[in-house]
Amino acid sequence: MYQHVLPNTTNIFSNGQSVPNKATLNGGTTCTNGSIGPEGPEATETDSSGTGGMRKSLERKGSAPNDAVHLQRRVGLFSGVALIVGTMIGSGIFVSPSGLLARTGSVGVSFIIWLACGVLSLMGALAYAELGTMNTSSGAEWAYFMDAYGPAPAFLFSWVSTLVLKPSQMAIICLSFAQYAVEAFVSECDPPMSVVKMVALVAIVMILFVNCYSVNLGMAVQNVFTAAKLVAVLIVICGGAWKLIQGNTQHLANAFNGPTPNVGAVATAFYTGLWAYDGWNNLNYVTEEIKNPSKNLPRSIVIGIPLVTLCYALINISYLAAMSPTEMVQSEAVAVTFGNRILGVMAWLMPLSVTVSTFGSANGTLFAAGRLCFAASREGHLLDILSYVHVRRLTPAPGLIFHSLIAAAMVLYGTIDSLIDFFSFTAWIFYGGSMLALIVMRFTKPNYPRPYKVPIIIPVVVLVISMYLVVAPIIDSPRIEYLYALLFIFAGLIFYIPFVKLGMTPRFMNKVTLFLQLLLEVVPTSSMALFD
Repeated sequence: MYQHVLPNTTNIFSNGQSVPNKATLNGGTTCTNGSIGPEGPEATETDSSGTGGMRKSLERKGSAPNDAVHLQRRVGLFSGVALIVGTMIGSGIFVSPSGLLARTGSVGVSFIIWLACGVLSLMGALAYAELGTMNTSSGAEWAYFMDAYGPAPAFLFSWVSTLVLKPSQMAIICLSFAQYAVEAFVSECDPPMSVVKMVALVAIVMILFVNCYSVNLGMAVQNVFTAAKLVAVLIVICGGAWKLIQGNTQHLANAFNGPTPNVGAVATAFYTGLWAYDGWNNLNYVTEEIKNPSKNLPRSIVIGIPLVTLCYALINISYLAAMSPTEMVQSEAVAVTFGNRILGVMAWLMPLSVTVSTFGSANGTLFAAGRLCFAASREGHLLDILSYVHVRRLTPAPGLIFHSLIAAAMVLYGTIDSLIDFFSFTAWIFYGGSMLALIVMRFTKPNYPRPYKVPIIIPVVVLVISMYLVVAPIIDSPRIEYLYALLFIFAGLIFYIPFVKLGMTPRFMNKVTLFLQLLLEVVPTSSMALFD
């Protein structure tokens, strides 16, 4: 949104160094994206249509390997799977089964919706795999909207996602983490909300420090916590298997005896289930940091999402082996009730498992969210400082800090239920937009490289389902919150037109950007700064 503060020939660091940029160092022409040559390092490729024409690659400007300051590719296949699994398995599967069962009123229908949510997530992620290998820039939906629709729709996504979607997702997860962490020390009454919010804020600060300190540390934390939560899932599955072996199958025998839910109830039930699956697209936010993304991105998706779906299906069967559907609906924390029934003196393992699971999920959420800020601001759609990275640690610290501050504000103000409703409705508007973007680019950009190509029927199906998930709740139960969500999305045009379209820059932002750059020791990725 705002122009770089620093002059074109130097970059000023907090240690007082003044270093020439790449134009001075290389003596060549510098493109607007900071690259050398007429079109940059990924300038053109032959158009395979047979016309012999040339075309630019889809990657956004900035953060290229020939820059001294850029995001390095440090996320391998294992870390990619861990990021998907670790962000998907949060508090949802330990809490959502009761809400989904209450909305459907049928064990069989709820189980079908759990599986359908897994299939829908896999289909959506496979479509994202084509988009992510077609354009390996970070930013996920933002980058794809830029390619398919242009800057205005992309800005609206970055506006909503940066200010609401990603921070609210992190706030929800951290509030869940705090709820279970505090309940471990309070046995006779509900924990004070002020204490819960304070613990959630501490969690945000800890996760922010981890991700600002090092990308490797952030991924190491993600890998360890993902392994720990899979152990917790295994405990639940083994406990349920033991109850089934003992003959506790009565709650599964008449699974479809309940009433058939209406169309709107099914849509809201999908919201509950899809919240537990959310995170399936997080790897697309960090494609610039994935090793060999054309292979590791789709492989991580194909391994991670079916693994989560299998875990969720087995966990639901385990719950029903230990308690009745009525008991599940009445339980505020299904996993804790399950632990009390099955684990005896080791029941404390379940609240501990939920806290571990939610902390790892929050870590992965912030890891991905900071990259969206980074990618959108690098294009000029957000404050310029948000596209800067630390000169030594090579982490997008300003974007991470910005997201954490908004998430902290939501923790202080909001509740989990209100945040989930807004998140689910708004998120699926943009998920559907990404499916449409893939379909549009099959016709508008047929000759662009697609290392992975999904059957066209998959994005079409996901697009139709996303339209249903957005429209059905409005028809079945109109609420003013849905109108507020739509108004907030289009309110972004108030800022887009003057600050992005017309390029207006408030004078005071130059001083603010320079101050923050010196304070945080960050520089733009297009700089060719010299430092150890």
